[in-house]
Amino acid sequence: MYKRILVPVDGSPTSRRGMEEAVRLAKTLGAAVRLVHIVDETPLTLNPETASATGSLMEQFAANGRQVLAEAEAAAKSAGIRVTTSMHENIAGRVADRVLEEAASWPADLVVMGTHGRRGLSHAVLGSDAEAVVRSAKVPVLLVRQP
Repeated sequence: MYKRILVPVDGSPTSRRGMEEAVRLAKTLGAAVRLVHIVDETPLTLNPETASATGSLMEQFAANGRQVLAEAEAAAKSAGIRVTTSMHENIAGRVADRVLEEAASWPADLVVMGTHGRRGLSHAVLGSDAEAVVRSAKVPVLLVRQP
């Protein structure tokens, strides 16, 4: 069964829900969990008005990412789960691609992630990292929606 579960976390209620499900699975299966946070800097590279503040904003994003990972790691450890963390920058491209790279390099047996379940215009405008992971993953993906 699954022994290595990758869980992307971003601090949102939806990603926390995905992490909670991954922790339950890991506890039941005796699996290890790898928490990954992607610092998405793409919006900064697309907006010339942020060019002068890019360095400080990137550090704030990274600091936030470290905090998100620390909180998620503490929650997993308190549940008795073996857990490691990883953080990557995404300067160009899709966050989903960084998640898929981590799933391949770690290597994961399963990816568990929260999804907003958007449809229609909001999905078209915002896209879906979860959908992109599902479409391209070489391992099973469990999507967890907010209740």
